[in-house]
Amino acid sequence: MAANLAEAPIEVLRITDPFQGYEQILSDAACAFLVGLHDRFSGRVGELLARRAARQAAFDAGALPDFLTETRHIREADWRVGPIPADLLDRRVEITGPVDRKMIINALNSGAKVFMADLEDAHSPTWIGTLDGQRNLYDAVRRTISFESEEGRRYVLCDNPATLIVRPRGWHLQEKHFLVRGEPIPGALFDFGLFCFHNARYLLDQGSGPYFYLPKMEGHLEARLWNEVFAHAQEALELPRACIKATALIETLPAAFEMHEILYELREHIVGLNCGRWDYIFSFIKCLHARPGFVLPDRDQATMTRHFLRSYSRLLIRTCHRRGAFAMGGMAAQIPVRDDPVANAQAFAKVRLDKEREAGDGHDGTWVAHPGLVPVAMEVFDRLMPTANQLQRQPEGPEITAADLLEVPDGTITERGVRHNIEAALRYMAAWLGGRGAVPINNLMEDVATAEIARAQLWQWIHRPAGRLEDGRDIDLGLFRRLLDEALDAAKAETPASGWRLLDRSAALLTRIVTSDRFEPFMTLPAYRELD
Repeated sequence: MAANLAEAPIEVLRITDPFQGYEQILSDAACAFLVGLHDRFSGRVGELLARRAARQAAFDAGALPDFLTETRHIREADWRVGPIPADLLDRRVEITGPVDRKMIINALNSGAKVFMADLEDAHSPTWIGTLDGQRNLYDAVRRTISFESEEGRRYVLCDNPATLIVRPRGWHLQEKHFLVRGEPIPGALFDFGLFCFHNARYLLDQGSGPYFYLPKMEGHLEARLWNEVFAHAQEALELPRACIKATALIETLPAAFEMHEILYELREHIVGLNCGRWDYIFSFIKCLHARPGFVLPDRDQATMTRHFLRSYSRLLIRTCHRRGAFAMGGMAAQIPVRDDPVANAQAFAKVRLDKEREAGDGHDGTWVAHPGLVPVAMEVFDRLMPTANQLQRQPEGPEITAADLLEVPDGTITERGVRHNIEAALRYMAAWLGGRGAVPINNLMEDVATAEIARAQLWQWIHRPAGRLEDGRDIDLGLFRRLLDEALDAAKAETPASGWRLLDRSAALLTRIVTSDRFEPFMTLPAYRELD
């Protein structure tokens, strides 16, 4: 480790909440590393967020996303990403989930090739929850992690656990408990910095490496910043060049038009792109929310077989394979339905069809949210992808254009769809405010991304003329408030009285966001202000 880390001026640091029990995670040297990341990069983060806001203002004024003319030379040139580590060459099934101790063990033991430990959409970033997640990851890397349930059952790691990848928060989120000169550190730098500081060298010594999933980027300049963060961390921690490897989630509409450029900016470090489908649908709504012609139907009608989403998936495969990078498929939100064999069979059938589409199109792997679905996805990819990956495969077909990516699917808006969105957003945000980031609701694993779709659709349906029910009724504030009251009553009827306060807070937050004339860019921004 570089000697100057311990000498960094950490007197500029203020940690606002107690962290007894986590002194090892927030050691002086670790804090000095974080301060260095903040001082070097936080200003750039602010500039990129301002750039996002300016682009959104252009969309609101009538502009549409398109491929960049100034980077055409990158898209047309011949180049490839750097080498891929051996333990990332076969990623046919990846499981994702939060960083609580039991989940980490079960995910690493699930039989999946990779576990993406999520400090972002499946994580409620309470202060203690975030520190506990880092400590759990520290123990998991060293394979000392264990957990004992209240019933006395003991959980430990198997002999051949999945490869670990960590997803930090996106650029837009902050860590309000860690202040440098009075300013909160970007959450992305806090999450990345702590994990890399404590675990990068150990992972390399074990023949693996520090691997990350990069969320919510909106373009290649944000990828360039991540590349500079990686280079700085490698130098500061005296790590080998290009040892940090990343997979970027293409989960925003602007990023879909800059896939080549994102790969190029990170070409020493990147190994693939991922179809973050749920956030991508949310981003489609968010970017085009001011346009009456871009109103989506019920969420369950916006499937990956629709033209705009199938085009996005195919473009990702073509882009990645041209550059020697993995094209990872998206999340199956279904979970096993243990008390209903018919519903369980239907859920498994949906997952199987989804994974057959992905493997058949040329994806190199896919995501599931529950250990029970690993065998389903694994069987499909073993059958349709007998090799470790499909990097050699280039899908055929016509060029995918901006019009393909922007084609609005037909469909209907139903009262059932409105009710489903209200229930999902209400129940999920109550859980999130209570410290839980991944929540089963109506036999689906909901996280921030799906809750964002729900509240974004509610806002769009209320505030845009096309937002009418299939029976001709307007979706107005009166309908929203009536259905929210019904959903709140139903949730309370199924919840102990001790949980009603969280439901009330969630209902108030959802009402503010949905009824406001201004579209809130991220629901988690106002919600985080209420989080411990």
